[in-house]
Amino acid sequence: MARRLGLVDTTLKDPIVGHVLDGRYRVDARIAVGGMATVYRAVDIRLDRVLALKVMHPALAADATFVERFIREAKSVARLSHPNVVAVFDQGAEGAYVYLAMEYVAGCTLRDVVRERGALRPRAALDILEPVLAALGAAHRAGFVHRDMKPENVLIGDDGRVKVADFGLVRAVGDVTNTTGSVLGTVSYLAPEQIEHGTSDTRVDVYACGVVLHEMLTGAKPHGGETPAQVLYRHLNEDVPAPSAAVPGLAVELDELVAAATARNPEVRPADAVALLALTREARAALTDAQLDAVPPRATPEPEGGAGAGAGAENRTAVIPRIRSVEPAEDGTPNRTSRLEMAPPSDAPGRRPVMPRRGVVAAVVAVLLVLGVGTGVWYINSGQFTRVPSLLGQSEQEARKRLSDAGLEVKVTKDFSDSFARGTVMGSDPAPRARIRGNGSVTVVISRGPEVVKVPDLESMPLGEARRALKKVGLAAGVVTREFDDNIPQGTVISSAPASGSGVRPDSGVALVVSKGSPVDVPDVTGESVEDATEELADQGLKVKVAAERVNSPEDAGSVARQSAAEGAQLARGDTVTLTVSQGPRMISVPDVTGKTTDEATKLLEEAGFEVTVDRGFPFLGETVAKQSVEGGREAPEGSTITITTKGL
Repeated sequence: MARRLGLVDTTLKDPIVGHVLDGRYRVDARIAVGGMATVYRAVDIRLDRVLALKVMHPALAADATFVERFIREAKSVARLSHPNVVAVFDQGAEGAYVYLAMEYVAGCTLRDVVRERGALRPRAALDILEPVLAALGAAHRAGFVHRDMKPENVLIGDDGRVKVADFGLVRAVGDVTNTTGSVLGTVSYLAPEQIEHGTSDTRVDVYACGVVLHEMLTGAKPHGGETPAQVLYRHLNEDVPAPSAAVPGLAVELDELVAAATARNPEVRPADAVALLALTREARAALTDAQLDAVPPRATPEPEGGAGAGAGAENRTAVIPRIRSVEPAEDGTPNRTSRLEMAPPSDAPGRRPVMPRRGVVAAVVAVLLVLGVGTGVWYINSGQFTRVPSLLGQSEQEARKRLSDAGLEVKVTKDFSDSFARGTVMGSDPAPRARIRGNGSVTVVISRGPEVVKVPDLESMPLGEARRALKKVGLAAGVVTREFDDNIPQGTVISSAPASGSGVRPDSGVALVVSKGSPVDVPDVTGESVEDATEELADQGLKVKVAAERVNSPEDAGSVARQSAAEGAQLARGDTVTLTVSQGPRMISVPDVTGKTTDEATKLLEEAGFEVTVDRGFPFLGETVAKQSVEGGREAPEGSTITITTKGL
């Protein structure tokens, strides 16, 4: 998950940046700020990978309801395994910071694209919409509604991948009614039933996607207003205008697609994102290359948040009071029983009647049936059926392409099989050669391989080869640890857990122990020249690195002062030992100890950093220092020896 850094004011110091959150995630930079949370680029220091951290605003973290919603996002999205959904890896808290750790997508948002380019070509708009609908379709079929679809939540990677992010308002499909009198969402993309009744099933995501499509095709939101309240009024009382009204020349199929998705009556919208995806592909198939690549007129991109007093508010997720009743009076103004005071925009046009594509088809069918049974039979049998192609043994990608080329919708399920290789088609519904309507759907069953997979024998296999062997049977390499072994070559597998031959579930991780080879005893090279020390360590199979900084030490200048691995330590061949070079001992002042007793003089000199020897005079009674080898006040190398000569009393 990522945002362009240019969208965020990074001039202010963020207290989290530079902090290691929860002892694991090092926060490097702030990349986006939203209504509920801030997103940071971070590094997982355990796994050494870049990821995105979504941290709830501390003020909201004190609200148990918001924290519960935040945690629900992690659990819900973690259950979705789809290439167009931003993956969630972890969830946790440290103090006032409640966070999600998720996939980092280097790139930009769809909001950035529309802001910079304005209207997109139809082909580009559909290329973005289709993976978005695929992601939402996976969520809808898994039982979840996103509820906050908008361009800010569509990420476009530098590699061209499209991913849906921020399932922060996700909730179960069956949980459709909001009874609190408010709705959480983004003003410009709320469906009428969300505003008026608080209902949020899969069709609110369909409506929002229709608004996003209109915005991609025209470069502007369909409903504007000087305040968020006026935007809400338009969503309730006006149909989304046809994109061709703003961009003349757009194909009628695109107008119909937007109209179908944004029908104010949810009953006539496509039931979910999967159904809207089918309509989208049908619309694309009806367009010529010229229509798909039509260049829209270059217009000044809409400023962030639109114009007016409420600029920016309609792009931000917020708690919005729900409208209980908004029945316009005869003069077109809203009924004052509304919970939210709303005046219609001064430029509000009259209502434009729209018959969605589904309504047109239903009307045609009804007319044909009225004309008689014979006519109805003609309509049903005239070119409306095709045969399901044979897909057994083909890869999922091949099966999808073949069904798509035949004009059929594709649904995928997975199951275990001892007969079909992992990732290939093991069955379909309807079966091969069965007759099916030309726009029908075929469910293909993809093999997950055997229900129980045996761990292959990996002993003495190079690590890279072992990883490939595990992947081939549907397993993955887990934690890799390294140990010394005199019998197994360095870099090859010593053992695995579970052991070879064990039966495990597909996609399980297998921990590997890899040999470091025979241990190498590190010699003591302190005091030697760098050249001699390097040669001696190389003879043991070790690499040498010389530290840039030199240090004071008793060793001669230019010789080795210390080494990173002590004498007798055991390393593996190819490991590196860092050598630090001496710049000679530090020169320090010698204290004057003449006239002091031997004990006093010895103590003073040792405390100053010198070694002491005593040359005693005769007799040995009551000795005092008569002279010292280095006069007091002069400098001598730290650690050098000072000789003191005593005399008797």
